Amino acid sequence: MTGTIRIGTRASTLALAQARTIADKLESAGHTVETVRISTSGDRSGAPVTEIGVGVFTSALREALHAGDIDVAVHSYKDLPTAEEPGLVVAAVPEREDPRDVLVARDGLTLGELPAGAVVGTGSPRRACQLRALGLGLEVTGIRGNIDTRMRKVADGEMDGVVLARAGLARVGRLDEATETIDPIQMLPAPAQGALAVECRSADVELEQLLRDSAEDSSARAAVVAERAVLATLEAGCSAPVGALADVVSDIDDTDGVAHTVMRILLRGVAASGESDGGEVLRASATGDLSEAEFLGKKVAAELLDLGAGASKSLGM
Repeated sequence: MTGTIRIGTRASTLALAQARTIADKLESAGHTVETVRISTSGDRSGAPVTEIGVGVFTSALREALHAGDIDVAVHSYKDLPTAEEPGLVVAAVPEREDPRDVLVARDGLTLGELPAGAVVGTGSPRRACQLRALGLGLEVTGIRGNIDTRMRKVADGEMDGVVLARAGLARVGRLDEATETIDPIQMLPAPAQGALAVECRSADVELEQLLRDSAEDSSARAAVVAERAVLATLEAGCSAPVGALADVVSDIDDTDGVAHTVMRILLRGVAASGESDGGEVLRASATGDLSEAEFLGKKVAAELLDLGAGASKSLGM
């Protein structure tokens, strides 16, 4: 492929760092790359994401792709709506950062060490409902803004702690400021958290293949397919109180009498049963082969529905 490849990205420090990882891969393959910064409605609004809707961080990038203003868009995969976008394709899912959440708290404290009544900020109903379900007596409050803005609220004493995606801190070089990486037993991350979606026009077959050859990680794709199938089956938006985590692990298969190593998916899901971020936290899990990723996601979602998830319309967007 000849010519400069224009990579579209949001202008935040995190988004630029994410786009740089893809630019590096393409440049290593001998291609010339230009980064194009695009402002999204999510960047311009201070309202909670739950109020401004699904796709607020991705629609402007997709519009630029359709218009031919950029050739590639790099998204945080968890920001993408679950419905496919006609004319576009996720050409690559690169190796995933650690998908877990982290706590950034005053005095180096962990969740268990924060006193009852401590104020913990998060903009995510998923995190809020799981924090409350821990029964630690924390005061969970809403928060918006980039990583710097959120972490500054702790440094300034406005909050005792904030919960963030570990991947975001790692990508901007601030992971050492996290005071705890939260165990998934306590809090499951958002579906596809820590993963990137590298998108291009489906008609650009040569570019699609180049992106796949340069950046694709099959285990990461299988994991996000499983997790997003949970979300899609529950008909939940990206800000709804739904969490999912797929671990790709090696296992021994000797069904044919000869032991050999195979890769399997262990998928766990949570969903709230009540309004918004209230109600009981419901849990389900399933295990299967990588080829069954989407099926496993639907299976976990079906079990969550049987347990009472989706009883509230708040799970839909």
